[in-house]
Amino acid sequence: MLHDFLNYIEDNKLAKKGDRILAAVSGGIDSMVMADLLLKAGLLSGIAHCNFGLREKESDLDEQMVRKYASKHHVPFYSFRFMTKDHARKNGISIEMAARELRYEWFKKIMKEEGYAAVAVAHNLNDNVETFLLNLIRGTGIAGLTGMKPSVNHIIRPLLFATRKSIEEYRNENGISFREDRTNADTKFKRNKVRHKVIPLLREINASVELTLNDTTERLSGIYDILSDVMSRTRNSIFREEEGKIIVNINRLEPYLENKAFLFELFRPYGISGSLLKDLVKVITGHTGGQIFTGTHRILKNRNEILISAQPENEKETFIMSTLADLRKCPLFAKVKTATVSKNLIILSDPGTASLDLEKISFPVIISRWEPGDYFFPFGMKQKKKLSDYFIDRKFSRLEKEKAMIMESGGKIVWIIGERIDNRFRITKSTKKALIIKAQGQSGTTAQRQP
Repeated sequence: MLHDFLNYIEDNKLAKKGDRILAAVSGGIDSMVMADLLLKAGLLSGIAHCNFGLREKESDLDEQMVRKYASKHHVPFYSFRFMTKDHARKNGISIEMAARELRYEWFKKIMKEEGYAAVAVAHNLNDNVETFLLNLIRGTGIAGLTGMKPSVNHIIRPLLFATRKSIEEYRNENGISFREDRTNADTKFKRNKVRHKVIPLLREINASVELTLNDTTERLSGIYDILSDVMSRTRNSIFREEEGKIIVNINRLEPYLENKAFLFELFRPYGISGSLLKDLVKVITGHTGGQIFTGTHRILKNRNEILISAQPENEKETFIMSTLADLRKCPLFAKVKTATVSKNLIILSDPGTASLDLEKISFPVIISRWEPGDYFFPFGMKQKKKLSDYFIDRKFSRLEKEKAMIMESGGKIVWIIGERIDNRFRITKSTKKALIIKAQGQSGTTAQRQP
């Protein structure tokens, strides 16, 4: 195993003599075996342990064991306890994605501050196969079927050649301590379902299915490199950049409209997914003004051209704010402040500024796109009004309607951002504390009103 480990590192140029390698060690069998192999190879310069706090005392026991291992071998130890669930909730992402974001950002920070050449993570051959199958099931382009890379942006995977079985054998032969994560057996998680149910069935058809699929990912990776070169040359011939936008010549694009796979790869850098492909074709072949939003880009038809522009971060669909501090960080807001309500308080009568009764705001506050059927009580009115009707009355264009964002608290609309607040959240004579929010891109007015 050590011989194969050293060869894999050398063949893939993952590290060289003298490099300081930081090992990401969870305490599970894979990462503990990796740490042992790095130690014997003379490459273990530090250990980083992420405590995500998801398994209560078990998470703390994992950290204790890894800390003890680092101390025994006189290796620098770094640990951090993350508020994983809070991060997931605030950003509207899964726990798994939150953990991934948190750990890799932390790894980058340690590398920069402590001078490590790379971070070693313990993904193995089986992990690679599981990722391949998950992407295949979800639906993906070729890029999603190329598997994990041995090295990407100073993240190295020196165990990617090893099967889970070979790792277990090495652990048994060397008496390496590790801790089992009980969630690894829970098939409510998709990866575990693939690991414990799908792969055993495939193994009945092909006893070496893991090795076979791993070889397939390597071949697809080579094919993807060829495809990427072709796509790049094609884009250069029919796409051009001008004033921050990508402009596509539709006449030159027409020969590729029938080949959906080619079209998908051509527009993939701009956020096109399989589910949006039909909509993309409709925009290309439709009338001027047709458009789609991919989550990262806006794709719009203008006469005989397609215009692609980056979708600003503040056009993200949903923000979940759990505290006042979170609200202050929202990219949609230029300023968020609180103030004691008194006769001296000056309140701007500006649609770009919301002056609200803080005591009527309950967290979490949710900021999102409006939906058909949404209603509110416009400021100064006692009757509710559908947002769709309000937009018609205000002569909103289609684009203005699509861009409209709302702020909600307790299931009620507080503010059509940059437009009008809800009467239920206005400042009154009984208000003690005000919450004043100024939207980005609003200049404000000098008109004033008193509570």
